Amino acid sequence: MCLGVPALITAILDEERGLASAQTDGVVRTVSTAMLAMKDIPQEQLVGRWVLVHVGFAMALIDEQEALRSLTLLSDMEDEDV
Repeated sequence: MCLGVPALITAILDEERGLASAQTDGVVRTVSTAMLAMKDIPQEQLVGRWVLVHVGFAMALIDEQEALRSLTLLSDMEDEDV
């Protein structure tokens, strides 16, 4: 099973290498924007946008409502005894 996690792009770190800073629930990490560049999404339009991140790659743009709904579901799963 693959899991994509919503993250908010906060900054472009290296436009040439396609690297951005992304934040999920207070955790900041570097992600690759190469997959989005292949979809002709300019990097300068990514800051402030929500993306779906899988294994360090921003795979797709998602809207804020979808991102927040997904983060709530993930948080709820964390709270349950498994």
